[in-house]
Amino acid sequence: MNNQTKGVLFALIATLLWSVNMVIASGVKDHIPPIGLAFWRWTIACIVFAPFALKNTISDFAIVRRHFGYLIITAIYGISIFNTLIYFAGQTTSAINLSLMAISIPLFIIAISRIVFKEKVSTTKMAGIAIIIMGVLILITKGSLQALININFTSGDLLMLLACLFFACYTILVRKKPAALDSKVFLFSVFIIGTFLLLPFYIFEHVNYNQVTFDSKTILITSYVGIFASLVCFYLWNEAISLIGTSKTAVIYYLIPIFSGIIAYFFLDQAIGLIQIISMTIIVFGLLLTNKKAA
Repeated sequence: MNNQTKGVLFALIATLLWSVNMVIASGVKDHIPPIGLAFWRWTIACIVFAPFALKNTISDFAIVRRHFGYLIITAIYGISIFNTLIYFAGQTTSAINLSLMAISIPLFIIAISRIVFKEKVSTTKMAGIAIIIMGVLILITKGSLQALININFTSGDLLMLLACLFFACYTILVRKKPAALDSKVFLFSVFIIGTFLLLPFYIFEHVNYNQVTFDSKTILITSYVGIFASLVCFYLWNEAISLIGTSKTAVIYYLIPIFSGIIAYFFLDQAIGLIQIISMTIIVFGLLLTNKKAA
């Protein structure tokens, strides 16, 4: 398997697992408070990852200390802020609006990559992105222009848009990872730093607002988002970026509505109709066009 194929596969798996996370998140906003969910998500990720990365991190501590400023900024963007903002956004806005805002992530990544890395955006790629966006809009509005016009935006939409920008910045920072930092050491370091920075906010929420109830549902949810939607996803996403670049990795994120729809069909008994099939076909076509090599 060459690096191109491996990178695309890693990004696909990460996107699939994040899609499961979105389906789960839609049903727990009244069960687990947002900061509590974010804090325990990353705490579990750190605990599970520790046996594989702690020894190397300790032995490479001099390298970690040398790049500590970079690690702090990366942790703040990708760990402390990104997912926490999504959980807050889900409190005050609809799933349709969240999906609409999520479209901006690959656009932010491609735009920043163009500025920072001078990555060229070909006419073919731009056409592919336009087709993907059209497919996503058809999917989330069920083909109704009126539904798109009548969407009401809330404070949660702004939070989601900010979350998308932060994740785009995180993705760019991963591309700038110092070569001296081993991948496992880098990931474990940002997990630890990001979780530590969340701790005071979690304590504040716990004391003044809602507390996390550790029942079987909470344990199951936090275990999934901690292990798969955090540890596995972020490792695969970072590896994909290093193998195929930020722009190609970014456009694969557009498959989230397709994966989420299929998962919801099997686990939540949500029907897949003709509109969903048409929009999924359009998205896949746009994705193939976007990743087509220029002649």
